[in-house]
Amino acid sequence: MVGLVERLVADELWELFRRVVPPTEVKRPQGGGRRRSGDREVLAAVIFVATSGCTWRQLPPVFGPAWPTVYRRFAHWSRGRVWAKLHRVLLDELGARGELDWSRCAIDSVSLRAAKGPLTGANPTDRGKSGSKIHLITDRNGLPLSLGISAANTHDSLGLQPLVRGIPPIRSRRGPRRRRPAKLHADKGYDYPHLRRWLRERGIRHRIARKGAESSQRLGRHRWVVERTVSWLAGCRRLHRRYERKAEHFLAFVGIAAALISYRKLTN
Repeated sequence: MVGLVERLVADELWELFRRVVPPTEVKRPQGGGRRRSGDREVLAAVIFVATSGCTWRQLPPVFGPAWPTVYRRFAHWSRGRVWAKLHRVLLDELGARGELDWSRCAIDSVSLRAAKGPLTGANPTDRGKSGSKIHLITDRNGLPLSLGISAANTHDSLGLQPLVRGIPPIRSRRGPRRRRPAKLHADKGYDYPHLRRWLRERGIRHRIARKGAESSQRLGRHRWVVERTVSWLAGCRRLHRRYERKAEHFLAFVGIAAALISYRKLTN
Protein backbone atom coordinates (compact mmCIF):
# COMPACT_ATOMS: atom_id res chain seq x y z
CA MET A 1 0.00 0.00 0.00
CA VAL A 2 2.83 2.39 0.82
CA GLY A 3 4.34 1.89 -2.63
CA LEU A 4 1.02 2.62 -4.34
CA VAL A 5 0.48 5.78 -2.31
CA GLU A 6 3.99 7.03 -3.09
CA ARG A 7 3.48 6.27 -6.78
CA LEU A 8 0.22 8.22 -6.96
CA VAL A 9 1.38 11.01 -4.63
CA ALA A 10 5.10 11.54 -5.06
CA ASP A 11 7.06 13.42 -2.40
CA GLU A 12 7.20 16.62 -4.47
CA LEU A 13 3.43 16.62 -5.09
CA TRP A 14 2.80 15.89 -1.43
CA GLU A 15 4.91 18.86 -0.32
CA LEU A 16 2.98 21.14 -2.68
CA PHE A 17 -0.34 19.77 -1.45
CA ARG A 18 0.60 20.36 2.18
CA ARG A 19 0.88 24.08 1.36
CA VAL A 20 -2.81 24.32 0.42
CA VAL A 21 -4.60 21.67 2.50
CA PRO A 22 -6.44 23.12 5.54
CA PRO A 23 -5.04 22.18 8.96
CA THR A 24 -6.46 19.15 10.72
CA GLU A 25 -9.13 19.89 13.31
CA VAL A 26 -8.78 17.81 16.47
CA LYS A 27 -12.34 16.95 17.50
CA ARG A 28 -11.35 14.86 20.52
CA PRO A 29 -8.59 16.75 22.38
CA GLN A 30 -9.00 14.35 25.30
CA GLY A 31 -7.85 11.46 23.12
CA GLY A 32 -9.51 8.17 22.35
CA GLY A 33 -11.46 7.11 19.30
CA ARG A 34 -10.09 5.81 16.02
CA ARG A 35 -6.91 7.18 14.52
CA ARG A 36 -7.54 9.73 11.80
CA SER A 37 -6.62 8.56 8.29
CA GLY A 38 -3.61 10.32 6.83
CA ASP A 39 -4.15 13.05 4.24
CA ARG A 40 -1.58 11.52 1.90
CA GLU A 41 -3.42 8.21 1.78
CA VAL A 42 -6.73 9.99 1.21
CA LEU A 43 -5.21 12.13 -1.53
CA ALA A 44 -3.86 9.02 -3.26
CA ALA A 45 -7.33 7.45 -3.09
CA VAL A 46 -8.94 10.57 -4.58
CA ILE A 47 -6.41 10.61 -7.43
CA PHE A 48 -7.10 6.92 -8.02
CA VAL A 49 -10.84 7.61 -8.31
CA ALA A 50 -10.17 10.54 -10.66
CA THR A 51 -7.79 8.69 -12.97
CA SER A 52 -9.44 5.26 -12.96
CA GLY A 53 -13.02 6.49 -13.16
CA CYS A 54 -14.26 4.04 -10.52
CA THR A 55 -17.09 4.93 -8.18
CA TRP A 56 -16.47 5.77 -4.55
CA ARG A 57 -17.87 2.42 -3.46
CA GLN A 58 -15.47 0.60 -5.81
CA LEU A 59 -12.43 2.16 -4.15
CA PRO A 60 -9.97 -0.67 -3.26
CA PRO A 61 -9.26 -1.11 0.46
CA VAL A 62 -5.48 -1.11 -0.14
CA PHE A 63 -5.29 2.64 0.53
CA GLY A 64 -6.34 2.22 4.15
CA PRO A 65 -9.23 4.64 4.70
CA ALA A 66 -12.72 3.44 3.80
CA TRP A 67 -14.53 5.02 0.90
CA PRO A 68 -16.90 7.13 3.07
CA THR A 69 -13.87 8.69 4.74
CA VAL A 70 -12.27 9.44 1.37
CA TYR A 71 -15.49 10.93 0.03
CA ARG A 72 -16.04 13.13 3.10
CA ARG A 73 -12.48 14.42 2.94
CA PHE A 74 -12.84 15.05 -0.82
CA ALA A 75 -16.07 17.00 -0.25
CA HIS A 76 -14.45 19.03 2.56
CA TRP A 77 -11.43 19.89 0.39
CA SER A 78 -13.67 20.75 -2.55
CA ARG A 79 -15.66 23.22 -0.44
CA GLY A 80 -12.36 24.82 0.54
CA ARG A 81 -11.26 25.08 -3.13
CA VAL A 82 -8.14 23.06 -2.33
CA TRP A 83 -7.85 21.75 -5.90
CA ALA A 84 -7.92 25.24 -7.41
CA LYS A 85 -5.29 26.35 -4.89
CA LEU A 86 -3.11 23.35 -5.75
CA HIS A 87 -3.41 24.15 -9.45
CA ARG A 88 -2.39 27.74 -8.78
CA VAL A 89 0.63 26.68 -6.73
CA LEU A 90 1.74 24.43 -9.59
CA LEU A 91 1.28 27.28 -12.10
CA ASP A 92 3.43 29.50 -9.86
CA GLU A 93 6.18 26.89 -9.85
CA LEU A 94 6.00 26.55 -13.63
CA GLY A 95 5.98 30.31 -14.10
CA ALA A 96 8.99 30.79 -11.83
CA ARG A 97 10.88 28.27 -13.98
CA GLY A 98 9.87 30.02 -17.21
CA GLU A 99 7.78 27.04 -18.37
CA LEU A 100 4.68 29.09 -19.24
CA ASP A 101 4.44 30.70 -22.68
CA TRP A 102 1.99 33.63 -22.73
CA SER A 103 2.66 34.62 -26.35
CA ARG A 104 -0.22 32.56 -27.83
CA CYS A 105 -2.99 31.30 -25.58
CA ALA A 106 -6.07 29.43 -26.80
CA ILE A 107 -9.62 28.98 -25.56
CA ASP A 108 -12.08 26.17 -26.22
CA SER A 109 -14.70 23.97 -24.57
CA VAL A 110 -15.80 20.33 -24.53
CA SER A 111 -19.19 18.82 -23.72
CA LEU A 112 -19.90 15.54 -21.95
CA ARG A 113 -22.99 13.68 -20.80
CA ALA A 114 -24.20 14.25 -17.28
CA ALA A 115 -26.79 13.00 -14.84
CA LYS A 116 -29.31 15.33 -13.26
CA GLY A 117 -27.93 18.17 -11.21
CA PRO A 118 -26.98 21.85 -11.30
CA LEU A 119 -25.21 23.18 -14.41
CA THR A 120 -26.65 20.57 -16.75
CA GLY A 121 -28.67 21.18 -19.89
CA ALA A 122 -29.74 19.77 -23.23
CA ASN A 123 -26.60 19.21 -25.30
CA PRO A 124 -27.23 20.47 -28.87
CA THR A 125 -24.38 18.29 -30.19
CA ASP A 126 -25.66 15.10 -28.53
CA ARG A 127 -29.31 14.89 -29.61
CA GLY A 128 -30.46 17.04 -26.72
CA LYS A 129 -29.25 14.67 -24.01
CA SER A 130 -28.44 16.13 -20.63
CA GLY A 131 -24.84 17.29 -20.40
CA SER A 132 -22.30 19.69 -18.97
CA LYS A 133 -19.47 21.64 -20.56
CA ILE A 134 -15.86 22.30 -19.55
CA HIS A 135 -14.35 25.64 -20.63
CA LEU A 136 -10.60 26.22 -20.55
CA ILE A 137 -7.77 28.55 -21.56
CA THR A 138 -4.28 27.16 -22.16
CA ASP A 139 -0.89 28.69 -22.80
CA ARG A 140 1.07 28.06 -25.99
CA ASN A 141 2.22 24.67 -24.70
CA GLY A 142 -1.28 23.53 -23.75
CA LEU A 143 -0.97 24.01 -19.98
CA PRO A 144 -4.37 24.93 -18.49
CA LEU A 145 -4.42 28.45 -17.04
CA SER A 146 -8.12 28.89 -16.30
CA LEU A 147 -11.06 26.47 -16.20
CA GLY A 148 -14.79 26.61 -15.68
CA ILE A 149 -17.93 24.51 -16.05
CA SER A 150 -21.43 25.22 -17.33
CA ALA A 151 -24.50 23.51 -18.73
CA ALA A 152 -23.98 21.92 -22.14
CA ASN A 153 -26.42 24.34 -23.79
CA THR A 154 -24.36 27.37 -22.71
CA HIS A 155 -22.84 29.11 -25.72
CA ASP A 156 -19.05 29.02 -25.88
CA SER A 157 -18.84 32.81 -26.20
CA LEU A 158 -20.33 33.28 -22.71
CA GLY A 159 -17.29 31.60 -21.18
CA LEU A 160 -14.61 33.90 -22.61
CA GLN A 161 -14.83 36.81 -20.19
CA PRO A 162 -15.12 34.71 -16.99
CA LEU A 163 -12.19 32.54 -18.10
CA VAL A 164 -9.93 35.48 -18.87
CA ARG A 165 -10.85 37.11 -15.56
CA GLY A 166 -10.25 33.78 -13.85
CA ILE A 167 -6.57 33.57 -14.83
CA PRO A 168 -4.75 34.04 -11.51
CA PRO A 169 -1.68 36.27 -11.11
CA ILE A 170 1.11 33.81 -11.86
CA ARG A 171 4.79 34.21 -11.02
CA SER A 172 7.28 34.93 -13.76
CA ARG A 173 10.96 34.12 -14.02
CA ARG A 174 11.62 37.86 -14.06
CA GLY A 175 9.40 40.79 -13.21
CA PRO A 176 5.91 40.98 -11.70
CA ARG A 177 3.22 38.35 -11.78
CA ARG A 178 1.32 37.95 -15.02
CA ARG A 179 -2.31 37.11 -15.78
CA ARG A 180 -3.01 38.31 -19.33
CA PRO A 181 -1.97 36.55 -22.55
CA ALA A 182 -0.39 38.48 -25.39
CA LYS A 183 -2.69 36.80 -27.95
CA LEU A 184 -5.81 34.70 -27.59
CA HIS A 185 -6.78 32.21 -30.29
CA ALA A 186 -10.38 31.06 -30.60
CA ASP A 187 -12.69 29.38 -33.10
CA LYS A 188 -15.78 30.87 -34.75
CA GLY A 189 -17.92 30.27 -31.69
CA TYR A 190 -16.30 33.34 -30.15
CA ASP A 191 -16.69 35.60 -33.21
CA TYR A 192 -18.58 38.53 -31.69
CA PRO A 193 -17.67 42.25 -31.89
CA HIS A 194 -18.19 42.86 -28.17
CA LEU A 195 -15.71 40.10 -27.28
CA ARG A 196 -13.10 41.49 -29.68
CA ARG A 197 -13.61 44.95 -28.20
CA TRP A 198 -13.43 43.62 -24.65
CA LEU A 199 -10.10 41.89 -25.36
CA ARG A 200 -8.64 45.00 -27.02
CA GLU A 201 -9.54 47.11 -23.99
CA ARG A 202 -7.41 44.76 -21.89
CA GLY A 203 -4.44 44.81 -24.23
CA ILE A 204 -5.01 41.26 -25.49
CA ARG A 205 -4.67 40.74 -29.22
CA HIS A 206 -7.38 38.45 -30.51
CA ARG A 207 -7.04 35.81 -33.21
CA ILE A 208 -10.65 34.70 -33.65
CA ALA A 209 -11.85 32.95 -36.80
CA ARG A 210 -14.53 34.94 -38.62
CA LYS A 211 -17.76 33.25 -39.61
CA GLY A 212 -18.03 32.76 -43.35
CA ALA A 213 -14.78 34.61 -44.01
CA GLU A 214 -11.85 32.58 -42.68
CA SER A 215 -10.98 28.92 -42.75
CA SER A 216 -10.49 27.17 -39.44
CA GLN A 217 -7.35 25.48 -40.76
CA ARG A 218 -5.15 28.57 -40.61
CA LEU A 219 -5.91 29.46 -37.01
CA GLY A 220 -5.89 25.76 -36.19
CA ARG A 221 -2.11 25.78 -36.53
CA HIS A 222 -1.96 27.50 -33.16
CA ARG A 223 -5.28 26.43 -31.63
CA TRP A 224 -4.67 22.69 -31.78
CA VAL A 225 -2.86 22.79 -28.43
CA VAL A 226 -6.08 23.44 -26.53
CA GLU A 227 -7.70 20.47 -28.29
CA ARG A 228 -4.74 18.34 -27.18
CA THR A 229 -5.29 19.55 -23.62
CA VAL A 230 -8.91 18.40 -23.88
CA SER A 231 -7.59 14.93 -24.67
CA TRP A 232 -5.25 15.20 -21.67
CA LEU A 233 -8.27 15.98 -19.49
CA ALA A 234 -9.90 12.85 -20.85
CA GLY A 235 -6.97 10.93 -19.34
CA CYS A 236 -8.82 11.59 -16.08
CA ARG A 237 -11.46 8.92 -16.67
CA ARG A 238 -13.81 10.46 -14.13
CA LEU A 239 -14.34 13.22 -16.73
CA HIS A 240 -15.54 10.89 -19.49
CA ARG A 241 -19.02 11.42 -18.10
CA ARG A 242 -20.30 13.57 -15.27
CA TYR A 243 -21.59 11.42 -12.41
CA GLU A 244 -21.42 14.11 -9.70
CA ARG A 245 -24.74 15.68 -8.84
CA LYS A 246 -23.01 18.56 -7.06
CA ALA A 247 -21.44 21.06 -9.43
CA GLU A 248 -18.59 21.79 -7.00
CA HIS A 249 -17.57 18.12 -7.07
CA PHE A 250 -17.54 18.06 -10.87
CA LEU A 251 -15.43 21.24 -10.87
CA ALA A 252 -13.15 19.58 -8.31
CA PHE A 253 -12.37 16.69 -10.65
CA VAL A 254 -11.67 19.18 -13.44
CA GLY A 255 -9.26 20.96 -11.11
CA ILE A 256 -7.58 17.67 -10.16
CA ALA A 257 -7.05 16.84 -13.84
CA ALA A 258 -5.57 20.30 -14.50
CA ALA A 259 -3.27 19.96 -11.47
CA LEU A 260 -2.01 16.54 -12.65
CA ILE A 261 -1.31 17.95 -16.14
CA SER A 262 0.66 20.81 -14.62
CA TYR A 263 2.51 18.49 -12.26
CA ARG A 264 3.63 16.23 -15.13
CA LYS A 265 5.08 19.27 -16.86
CA LEU A 266 6.80 20.33 -13.65
CA THR A 267 8.53 16.98 -13.21
CA ASN A 268 9.50 16.36 -16.86
